[in-house]
Amino acid sequence: MEKVKLAIVFYSQTGVNYKMSTIAKEEAEKNGAEVRLLKVRELRDTSEVEPDSLWDKTLKETEDLEVASPEDLVWADAIIFSIPTRFGNVSSQMKDFFDSLGGVWSEGKLVNKFVTAFASSQNPNGGQEHTIRAIYTSAMHWGSIIVPIGYTDDSIFDQVGNPYGISATQSPETYEISNEIKPAIEHQTRRLIEVTQKFIG
Repeated sequence: MEKVKLAIVFYSQTGVNYKMSTIAKEEAEKNGAEVRLLKVRELRDTSEVEPDSLWDKTLKETEDLEVASPEDLVWADAIIFSIPTRFGNVSSQMKDFFDSLGGVWSEGKLVNKFVTAFASSQNPNGGQEHTIRAIYTSAMHWGSIIVPIGYTDDSIFDQVGNPYGISATQSPETYEISNEIKPAIEHQTRRLIEVTQKFIG
């Protein structure tokens, strides 16, 4: 059976989406996938980031990770995107990455890629669902195949509550996510791999 090639592409300023992405990576590898964990390019000036702030810690934790390129998506069979919501939409950093995909899109190289997504915000109604659906709108333009989480596991009812994808509500004090969301992240990751596996054989 062919290994699923999975690209996990994230943007994270306070570490939440990085943490969700690492949970997904571990679960995917446990299920036999070959995984690339990739960050998107930072657009904001980081030269004056406050030392020991969450942003500073996240920059240091992720400094050795590769920056995602269009060719990473061409390589992948399946893709997980994980981003914070920005006013109910994708972050500028992820949008910039999407805007770089015109070349591979025009050549049809994103057709039949299996796509799912995670999001986060400080408030449970802070645009999480809109952000995930915005990612899926882009994926539809590529001809990719969207794999929503649906109501396919008890963990979705317990912690997530929407059928689009994992949406974490982070603590405003620590920007941590609850441990209870981990089973839902793992389930969504397994679901993506299982659906992809059926297609690639």
